[in-house]
Amino acid sequence: MEIKKENRSWLDNLQLNHPLVIAGPCSAETEDQVMAVANELKNSDVSVFRAGIWKPRTRPGGFEGVGAIGLPWLQKVKKETGLLIATEVATAEHVKLALQHDVDILWIGARTTVNPFAVQEIADVLQNTDKIVLLKNPVNPDLSLWIGGLERLYNAGIKKLGMIHRGFSTYEKSKYRNNPEWQIAIELQNKFPELVLICDPSHITGKRDMIQEVSQQALDLNFDGLMIETHCTPDEAWSDAAQQVTPDVLKQMFVDLRVRKADDETDDYHQRISKLRTQIDEFDEKLLEILGKRMKVADQIGALKKEKNVAILQNTRWNEILGKMILDGEEKGLSEEFVLKIFKAIHQESINHQEKVYKAD
Repeated sequence: MEIKKENRSWLDNLQLNHPLVIAGPCSAETEDQVMAVANELKNSDVSVFRAGIWKPRTRPGGFEGVGAIGLPWLQKVKKETGLLIATEVATAEHVKLALQHDVDILWIGARTTVNPFAVQEIADVLQNTDKIVLLKNPVNPDLSLWIGGLERLYNAGIKKLGMIHRGFSTYEKSKYRNNPEWQIAIELQNKFPELVLICDPSHITGKRDMIQEVSQQALDLNFDGLMIETHCTPDEAWSDAAQQVTPDVLKQMFVDLRVRKADDETDDYHQRISKLRTQIDEFDEKLLEILGKRMKVADQIGALKKEKNVAILQNTRWNEILGKMILDGEEKGLSEEFVLKIFKAIHQESINHQEKVYKAD
């Protein structure tokens, strides 16, 4: 699979002087509600109006969307405001209905991306379509699964492609509804630099007061655009009320958000960044050297445990280390989230080393 500039031509052809903005209510509720939001957004930085027609919910009994009766409402938005229209599709039947109603952008949601059979079914119906197709990351932090969905769309001859980063579910306590796991999105960017990448801060945060912060983070990481849920009366929304902002709040965000340059051409910048990066490289080398030495000690611990027939995992010791490292990290300006991630990875590598010692003759 080779992602080329033609795969992002749909965005380039919009000739925007700002990041792409896709906005609108989580769910289309009534025709009046849809039109009210759209009319508030039509003379702003919003280029695409979004609304959920079908809403896959975690548990039965919740509002699962108005269904196909809402598609003519989107057509009306397009006709009266000139905005492109977008909605989520989860089945082949959804795709067929969306195409019949001339929906410009179809996106595949996180719950669908996890199912290769469902993505393939959608790709088959969209074979060689001229529509724009966006793929949200899967619920779980699995880059291969995300790329696999992209490959299925690409192999179906779909040219206008893009990815939506909406964060990943976690069983751990977090300030986010879905942890951003920015490194996964960065790795995707590195693999496919020509691929359009859009951030969905509404689903990452789950809280409207965090949306601007995460939007800025995405722009700082060179994302091409944002998908933000917007409702005239968010607290009365039929779904995901807590993560929707009003059109006025959204417009103020456009004023407050800063778009970063891809580079600075001045000699001063390049000289200073070069020196700083040299320091980073030196620290990274020292980190690897220290980690290598630490794992040699882990090997020795494994040998001692094997000799004395002691279990590898010692929960009491591990919890003591973790608690101490979180406190030490805080004193050094490191977030608890970062310290947890790095020491869990180190701990797992230590276990791997000790398991190799146990398996050795």
